[in-house]
Amino acid sequence: MTDTPARLLQLLSLLQTPREWPGSELADRLDVSRRTVRRDIDRLRDLGYPVQATMGAEGGYRLVAGKAMPPLVLDDEEAVAIAVGLRAGAGHAVEGIEEASVRALAKLEQVLPSRLRHQVSALQAATVPLTSGDGASIDPQTLTVMAGAAAGQERLRFAYRSGDGTATKRLVEPHRLVSTGRRWYLVAYDIDREDWRTFRVDRVSEPFATGARFVPRGLPTGNAADFLRQSMKALSGAAGRDEPIRLVATFEAPAAFVAARLPHAMGVPVATGENTCRLEVELADSPEWVGLRLALVDCEFTVEEPPALVEYLASLGARIGRAVGPAA
Repeated sequence: MTDTPARLLQLLSLLQTPREWPGSELADRLDVSRRTVRRDIDRLRDLGYPVQATMGAEGGYRLVAGKAMPPLVLDDEEAVAIAVGLRAGAGHAVEGIEEASVRALAKLEQVLPSRLRHQVSALQAATVPLTSGDGASIDPQTLTVMAGAAAGQERLRFAYRSGDGTATKRLVEPHRLVSTGRRWYLVAYDIDREDWRTFRVDRVSEPFATGARFVPRGLPTGNAADFLRQSMKALSGAAGRDEPIRLVATFEAPAAFVAARLPHAMGVPVATGENTCRLEVELADSPEWVGLRLALVDCEFTVEEPPALVEYLASLGARIGRAVGPAA
């Protein structure tokens, strides 16, 4: 291999595999001499890659953790695997797939060659997940277009279907994507309505980044998540629905244990002891959904508020008790 840049990329790809590479094996893989391998290792070090050499008759090289993360070099199979995994998670609003992951997916798909994009699409189309999130399934491509427009500060056009089925065309300045664990929302400034709006991503279709740049505006209040909570509260009141519920619950488990098992949108419990914690948060969800999420934490807990949730949990507990039958 005589193309030095291409050879360096291939060498970096090999070194990013978590193992030690003998110099002779690297030379065989790259079809060059061991002396050339040593020179290329020095070039990578000059570029800031922390390549560690081991002593011995054979000698070896490995990439170690450094102060800065170097660019990640992936082969075709690795790139397809990562893209499929991120798209599957984003498409079903799986908890933990937040905006940063969607931005990563947008960057990865932007640089994928067309042949690999086809593989990603074909593999995902042929795959049926066993589990999914609680919310509506969405097209990952919609998320990546929105994330790219927000990061690039480009105005975004899309078709939108409201809750009552009304179809409109929107031109917005995208601010942030927000995941509630069940659904994705876009917080954006609506150009035609001259005001901030929130949009459910599963109701968006035909998103298109226009290429027209904009100077970001400041939100009227708080961050994107705070703005979404206030918008949902206002919409609930305008539609005659109940206000978001105020959840107050205590858990007989460490705060870290509980936080790891609750959806991000349900907030973070505060430790009240070594093995106890308390959660106080407003949620725009039904008592039934909140009750089931609490039960999945898998520890003893007590709900103080709201009364509707206490009543639902009592009913659910009695129903489960009847389902298992009388004790032997």
